[in-house]
Amino acid sequence: MTERHLSAAPREPAEARPTRVLVVDDEPALRKSIERILGARGFQVSVAEDGVAALEALERAQPDVILTDILMPRMTGLDLLKKAKERWPAVEVVLMTAFADVDTAVAAVKAGAYDFLTKPFPSNDAIALAVEKAAEHHRLLERTQKLEERLASRERFGELIGNSRKMQDVYRLIEGVASTTSTVLVLGESGTGKELVARAIHQSSPRRDKPFVTVNCAAIPKDLVESELFGHVRGAFTGAQSARAGVFDTADGGTLFLDEVGDLPLASQVKLLRALQEGEIKRVGADESHFVDVRVVAATNVDLKAKLESGEFRRDLFYRLNVIAVHLPPLREREEDVVVLASHFVQKLATRMGRPPKRLSEGAVRAVRGYGWPGNVRELEHAIEHAFVLSKGDVIEAGDLPLEREKEAFGSEAPTAISPPWNHEAYALPYADAKKRMLADFDLAYVREQLRRTNGNVSEAARLSGLDRSNFRRVMRRLRGEE
Repeated sequence: MTERHLSAAPREPAEARPTRVLVVDDEPALRKSIERILGARGFQVSVAEDGVAALEALERAQPDVILTDILMPRMTGLDLLKKAKERWPAVEVVLMTAFADVDTAVAAVKAGAYDFLTKPFPSNDAIALAVEKAAEHHRLLERTQKLEERLASRERFGELIGNSRKMQDVYRLIEGVASTTSTVLVLGESGTGKELVARAIHQSSPRRDKPFVTVNCAAIPKDLVESELFGHVRGAFTGAQSARAGVFDTADGGTLFLDEVGDLPLASQVKLLRALQEGEIKRVGADESHFVDVRVVAATNVDLKAKLESGEFRRDLFYRLNVIAVHLPPLREREEDVVVLASHFVQKLATRMGRPPKRLSEGAVRAVRGYGWPGNVRELEHAIEHAFVLSKGDVIEAGDLPLEREKEAFGSEAPTAISPPWNHEAYALPYADAKKRMLADFDLAYVREQLRRTNGNVSEAARLSGLDRSNFRRVMRRLRGEE
């Protein structure tokens, strides 16, 4: 059996490689002729002598287009078409036959054929044109499928945006825990999007059609925490003129997000532990308890382990909350996501405000990449809104962004040269002390100069310095006295 087949290497995007074509015909001379015609026009061609051999080739790697004869031994082209479409629906098929009739053409179209060529072919260009049109349709289907996958991913993870490795880890955890009833603890700095993680877990879970309830534990007065969580009966305390359901009752059947759970008072922690362990709550002032079906996702930006050691947080509650921990990385650890997020916020604002879309200039892109974002995603979103509202025209410039430039931490004036930046009084000091002062002055002048050259872009300044970004920032922190 003579057959050449496509490499089984991982598939690249169709736009990034030549169109792959599998030519199937039981006539060796015709196979060779078509292979030569298509190869001369830049197609990557493989051949098979009949439908059975073609299916074996398809198991190893899929082309973009199959160009196949209809009448062949062992398996007809129509049978190959049907089997190929069942297994690989995105592969386009063009049929060839010397015995064209209306019934055959109708059967081919119904089975999913893209085109139908009659032998002898009008010209070599007719073959190439039919294959190219089928390939273009294949590329369109691929792009549509990828768009649908991205939209499905966006819907699945809500407003969580990012393609970095650390965010991919977060997505995998969300998918893994969503279908369970396990308690989840989301850890991360303020502004990283912990509530978005909780919402994504809820939306990906069987509880998606039930309530999603959020409560900020740090914002509740301490004497009202238990009433807020579990509710109260009429007359339970001064001012309780009517009965009131708590958030556990409101979230019954759904998901309850307890934000800043580390700020709960110890007395309330005991009752929360019971609710988590038994699914049983008692309203303040009630004689009887009752059961609720609530999935709890908690979050905190404080070090709970430190609170354990100081006795401010119950150890048993910590372990009950920390069944599955999702660590949400700060924005500075996912720099590749910053521009993606910024563009997302620009589009979101244009839609919300009913304004024409805007784009970030190259300078603005460098600015958002170079800034440290201590306030994380929340700070970025607010900065983009500020720039969107105040920018003129359809381009957001770097100057429109309200960023506290790193260079300002070192003074607005930067030296035009770095030799020698130190005061001559250093020479009056002992050698070790003088050297120490001169090196400190050199560091300060050097950092100022690099930031001046890069207009405050820390990443670019680090590159010019031959340091990685984290080491350059470490020098900056030391000069500020933060280390």
